Parts: sequence; C-alpha cells; structure tokens
Amino acid sequence: MVTAFRGSSPCGSDLDVIALRSRIYSSTKLFILASATMMSSLLPSTLFAQNVVVTRPPVSPEAMALHVLAKRPVAKLPRTIDLAESSSGFNSAQGFGALARDLGQPGCDLFPAPANIGTNVGLSYFGPPPSTVNQSLVGPVQLLNTGQVDATAGTITIPLYKGTVKSTGKTAWYILTDVSDPGIAAELGLNFSAKMNNITAAARTGNLGPDGNIIFDKGTVNFAPNRNIVPGPEGDEFPPKSFTPGEVGDANYSPYVRIANGGGVVYNAPMIAYNVDASQINFPNGNVDYTKVHDAVQAIDPIGMTVTLALVNGFSFGRPVWYISMDASIPLAAAIEHNTYAPLMGKLLLGNDDSAGSPIERIFIATNGQEGCDNPQRQGLSADLNDGHRPNNTLGGIPTLALDYSPAWDANLYTWTDDAINKGYRQQLREEFQILTYAADGLIMGASQTAPFGSAGFSINCPIVQRLD
Repeated sequence: MVTAFRGSSPCGSDLDVIALRSRIYSSTKLFILASATMMSSLLPSTLFAQNVVVTRPPVSPEAMALHVLAKRPVAKLPRTIDLAESSSGFNSAQGFGALARDLGQPGCDLFPAPANIGTNVGLSYFGPPPSTVNQSLVGPVQLLNTGQVDATAGTITIPLYKGTVKSTGKTAWYILTDVSDPGIAAELGLNFSAKMNNITAAARTGNLGPDGNIIFDKGTVNFAPNRNIVPGPEGDEFPPKSFTPGEVGDANYSPYVRIANGGGVVYNAPMIAYNVDASQINFPNGNVDYTKVHDAVQAIDPIGMTVTLALVNGFSFGRPVWYISMDASIPLAAAIEHNTYAPLMGKLLLGNDDSAGSPIERIFIATNGQEGCDNPQRQGLSADLNDGHRPNNTLGGIPTLALDYSPAWDANLYTWTDDAINKGYRQQLREEFQILTYAADGLIMGASQTAPFGSAGFSINCPIVQRLD
C-alpha cells in the first residue's frame, strides 16, 4: 500500500455554544528538554510538549500595510443554498460527496451532544462553555475567523479573492486560510502557523497587488477532469482498484505562496477556479458546475466575493474538529480527498515532525478501521471508500491546543494488525499519542501490515476551521 501511494505520483445557524457538551478534556505533550536535567515540578497543561516553534521577526510596518490590503469583510452565510446531494453509498462523481453533518449517525456525524443529556435540568440552564473565557479550555472555538460556520449544514462561507497568474495572464480565484505571521493572522482573521515559514521549495512565489490580491508568478489548475475512483472489494475497499483526481495542478502549482514584496510571508492560498470569468462560476445558491471549481465548493458568489466550502470531520487530541480539505501531493490522495492534485507540494520535507525547521504537522489516517455510519467506531480509508463519508482522521496540533500547527499535514497511515483485529482491539482512535502508543505496542503498522509506521510519503493541505469541543 505504501507503493500504491508513492508510485501514484509522477514526481443553517451559527454554532450554538450552549448546546455543546461541557466535558473537560485535557491533552498534553511531554516537554523534551535540550538539557539532561529532570523537571522539578509539573508545568501547566498549556505548556506541555510543544517543541518550541521559532517565529520570524514581525514584518515591517510598510509590509504590514501591504498585507492589510488583503483584509475583507467577514463573509456572511448565503440566504439560501441548495447543498449538493450526498450519496448514501460511495460517491465517485465530481463534487464533495457526503457532508460533515450528513445522516446524523454516530460514525459519520461527530458534532457534540447537548450538555444536559443525563441531567434533570433544561438546556437553558447551562451557561457559556469555558472556551468563551479561555480558548484552551473545553468548548467550541472558531479558529478561521474570516466567515461564518453553518453548524447545521457543516459548511463555512469565507471571502473569495481574484488574483492573476503572471506567467499566463489568466485569472486565479482563490481563498486565504493560513499565514506564517501572527500579526497578519490576527489582522485578517486567518490561522497562524509558524511552521509555514519553513515551506521553501514547495511554495510558489508571488506579490501583493495594490488591491490586496495576489499576483502569482506561476502555477495553474485544470478543474475540468472527471474525478473517478473504483473501490476495492467490500470490507477491503482500500486501496482502490483505480483512481483519477477531479482537479489537477501543473508542475508549478502549490497552495502555499511566499509573498516577495511582503516580507517573505507565506500564505495558504488554495485555488478555487482558474481562467474563468465571474459569469461562468456564479452559483451563489448552489448547484455548482464542478468542471470549473474545486470539489469542496458548495456555493460561490463572484459578485459578492464569497465562497461556501464543505467541512470535514476529524479529531485533535480527543476533541472533534472541522477542517477543509483542499490539496494533496499525489493523485491517489487527491482522488480520495476530492482535492486538487498539487505536484509542487511533493517538495515538502516530510517525516520530520517537531524537528527544527519542520514545515509539517502529522495527520493519522487508518486504512482498515471499522466501517458503517451506524458504527460509532467507524474510521479509515476503507470506510470512506465504502460509504462516501470522510475517514474521521486524527490531526496533530491545532491552534488553542498546541503551538506547532501547520495546514501542511504529513500523512501517517496506519493499519490494524490481524492479531489486534482478532482480539477485538480495533477501534476509533482520536488522539495522537494513543496512536503512537499503539504503534509502539505493535497493534498497528504502517500503510500495510508489513510496513513500518511513519510517514507514507505524501501530504494534504487541510486548514483547520473549528474546534467543536
């Protein structure tokens, strides 16, 4: 299965915080000190196990003034939207397939239950969760703050940008989700990722124009191909028999772009559409033409300059999260994830999570977890290829839970061993160090039952949007 991955590359309503359960979850990472001295006392949980991520000095006032031109009003939810139909079985067509809130079944809908379940008091008794006071505490936190989350539909609406690719002179429609400078992140409402400073060869270059839009030096995407994927036999759907991604970037395409005239800041700027005018992608109420836009798009308004994107269920240190999935470095991952195949992402340095200079954070993906949306233990790629819902992946650090977040996720595939399955140990894993412990104990292996656990040699661009709990 490792070969299958590596060989495939040729190179509703606002979130009701009162309705969220108030369970307390604390996740920690152990600090590994450079010296050999022992810790003499316990550190606060918010200080545990984050390797120090060195940030660059803040950009100059002149550069900041240029970046502020990219600020847009917070996007509002569309009044009405006809969401793309979700499939009850595997979705092999263009589009995103099943959404984060689809069906409302325990294996496919991870939205937390109301806090009053099992009590004798009404839901209105419960006050705001602790996260409204301190974002590191239990409760929901919206992390990407450029738009509104629709918690009923499982979507987010954010600003749409209209840039240019200098090498072709064509229009590039894109979004902004993450940035490598904390001041710019706070000003624009984006996720801050210090690790993005370390994205070098895998980033395009560009400049900010006088309107705050990016002029990319190179990199284009063809959105016309028909996504197609044929799963393996029932119960062993991964790896698929065949696959074709629905959108394909050229050799110079990556969602990451270093701004030459803006202090070398790196943005995460996934392309949404290319070489089309506004009239060709004007779908403000849904019914999108996926031969012209990214498969994650649920609605796009090039007049009001907003786009609505589907969210994906996942976990970070035991807490359910929502993220958007945009690009992948190999065709197989792009086909499974409904992503753009971004060849330049293949130059990301992988396998070095938490080391000095690392640009990546790890995402843990089961290959042969339990299947079925009615199964609360559902997880993994075979489950995804069986029913069209996402695999409930486990992410490493995200903002408010860690300091080492990066939207460039190094895929660590894991496969349950036959022995672990026969003993009934196979389950839904929600936390990084639980997975690492299972790997150390020999219950899970790498992408196959004979491959060592670790990086599978490809990456996915998945910006975090919302912590649900």
